[in-house]
Amino acid sequence: MADVHEPEVRSYNMSRIKGKDTKPEMLVRKYLHSKGFRYNLHGNYKGSKLPGKPDIVLPKYRTVIFVHGCFWHGHKGCKYFKIPKTRTEFWTEKINGNIARDQKHYLEIKNLNWNVVTVWECELKPAFRQNTLQILPFKIKISI
Repeated sequence: MADVHEPEVRSYNMSRIKGKDTKPEMLVRKYLHSKGFRYNLHGNYKGSKLPGKPDIVLPKYRTVIFVHGCFWHGHKGCKYFKIPKTRTEFWTEKINGNIARDQKHYLEIKNLNWNVVTVWECELKPAFRQNTLQILPFKIKISI
């Protein structure tokens, strides 16, 4: 199936996809702040960066939170993760690279004795949001 957009339009659309301060990330940040959790952003901790630049760093609990998009990070079994039918080889390689890099960063962070929590984009859809956010403090405090 051919792309419905011209290459220039598709390129522009893809360039608009944000990597930081996304809507799912902002939902998690707002919820954590409302519950009294204080955090650093994008891997900043004591003037240095943690591996993988986690979206949220909770130094008091030695916990990092990654808020992942289901498509970009290859959320297995999720309806929002489907390999495109065009340039399948490119997208498979790209997403598998993201998954491998995520696993490497998780291991590096765990080796620093930090807890890693992953929140998926689909878990923050309106039907699941409340449950996901209510469970989050328990996942954070488990690491104490």
